[in-house]
Amino acid sequence: MNRTLSLAAVFFISVVLFCSCKKETFITGSAAGLGLSADSLRFDTVFTTTGSITKSFKILNTNNQKLLLSSVKLAGGASSAYKMNVNGTPANEVDNITIAANDSIYVFVTVTVNPSTANLPFIISDSIAINYNGNTRFVHLEAFGQNAVFIRNGIITGNVIFTNTLPYVILGGLQVTNTGALTLNAGTRIYCHADAPVLIDGQLVSNGTKARPVVFAGDRLDDPYSSFPAGWPGIFLRATSTNNFLQFTYIKNAYQALVVQQPSVNSNPKLIMKQCIVDNAYDAGIWCRNTSVTVENSLISNCGKNIRVEQGGVYSFTHCTSVAYSTGFLFHKSAAVYLSDANDAGQTASLNALLRNCIFYGDPGFVEDEIQTNKTGTNPFVVLVDHCLYRAVNDPTNATINLSIKNRDPLFDSLDYQHHYFDFRMTKNAAAPGINKGVATPLLKDLDDNNRNVGLPDIGAYEKP
Repeated sequence: MNRTLSLAAVFFISVVLFCSCKKETFITGSAAGLGLSADSLRFDTVFTTTGSITKSFKILNTNNQKLLLSSVKLAGGASSAYKMNVNGTPANEVDNITIAANDSIYVFVTVTVNPSTANLPFIISDSIAINYNGNTRFVHLEAFGQNAVFIRNGIITGNVIFTNTLPYVILGGLQVTNTGALTLNAGTRIYCHADAPVLIDGQLVSNGTKARPVVFAGDRLDDPYSSFPAGWPGIFLRATSTNNFLQFTYIKNAYQALVVQQPSVNSNPKLIMKQCIVDNAYDAGIWCRNTSVTVENSLISNCGKNIRVEQGGVYSFTHCTSVAYSTGFLFHKSAAVYLSDANDAGQTASLNALLRNCIFYGDPGFVEDEIQTNKTGTNPFVVLVDHCLYRAVNDPTNATINLSIKNRDPLFDSLDYQHHYFDFRMTKNAAAPGINKGVATPLLKDLDDNNRNVGLPDIGAYEKP
């Protein structure tokens, strides 16, 4: 009886071992299955020498036996702009890779573009060849590369002009000293790294046009980073800065897009903005501290704080649209415009603010009043809201409201929260409440450079044709 049991045990163990060994053998036929999580990897614009994000794909063994990859090879080899890491091994080619049954491995890819004489974006292509059992599968690689002028910890002490020939990539920061002046020609593109503020102690002049705007943005142009707020610090107009002028300038995805500090050193506004867009700033779109700013025909949209004024000053906002809607990046938690004669330290100064032909709006939920004022000191406090459209439960205190429209949906053209697409024109709906409800001003053009309706212009930055 014991011998019989022993023989049975030996037989059982042999069967188990045989099955285990069979399962552990390699599949060698050309019909062996192999899956890829992606058949191509695409990288958005990559500036020369800066490198890209890392992308990856999986190679999947869909068989019930082990699969031996004879090689995973970067076709361009050592001269390729791409770098590859196969299952933890960085190399241009990795041979004899075993993938367990019904298992997978990762391949990671980055790209760095070498300088070229081309001024426009160019395509860098390559492929990864996966060889197994006499078969070859390919994953195609594609990136748009671009040359740029790289500035690291730049300091401008004289008159300097940036052109639109190549984009400028700022690393570590750019400072215009109190003896310097930086002029940006139409079409200039400035991309700032995460550690790179633009500090203006002298003068900044941005001469964009409708056809060729000047652009300030972060230097991560690959998805999803190209849409993230706080991608770079922002532009700071400091104490000695003077006669700053921005026209058709697009400032996006900063932490604080524009910070304007302290009074002008002459009788001119410290900053004049015309036909500009400030969008998707994490903390603030325009933050002013005891200074003087004139803004015309401009859009400030979807920032943590769109327009914030502290410690008084002199301000004029005419035909502006300041709107904020909660997105996948930022919640709308602050008023579209906040005006105060005090700072956080309790210091106060007189305030004079004109808001004319403007829209101040946003989605409900966190904010009840899109125009908020705070009077703390005994200095003069003058706020005129003239021919504006705004959302509020309570009107701003210590402010004069003149012929304005309250709590009417502006009927913007497009509000697509899911895809972060917003069109704040009112051109598709003749019933929009801001149409022909403004008061005449000297401004003859709108943000699109279209003619304003003489006598009865539309409220906001855009005019209905």
